[in-house]
Amino acid sequence: MTWVITTKMQFYLHEEETLLDGLLRTGHDINYQCREGYCGSCRVQCVSNTVPIEYVIEPIAMLDDDEILPCCCRVQGVIHINHDLIKD
Repeated sequence: MTWVITTKMQFYLHEEETLLDGLLRTGHDINYQCREGYCGSCRVQCVSNTVPIEYVIEPIAMLDDDEILPCCCRVQGVIHINHDLIKD
């Protein structure tokens, strides 16, 4: 089971659910456009993670070392993301 921690709440992801889908399901107001890793509008800061982050689609958007794209990543274990980059 994957746990996601934001400043808003803690929740788990369903099997095969992207981080973006989980954030939207739990009521987080997050910008996104392409769902393909091209635009980067959904980027968030990964504060910590217990398992390496994998991408279903390799992102093309430029990212800092501590940023991830929830639209096309799959996470496992526990991940803590910086909620300040998510617009509520």
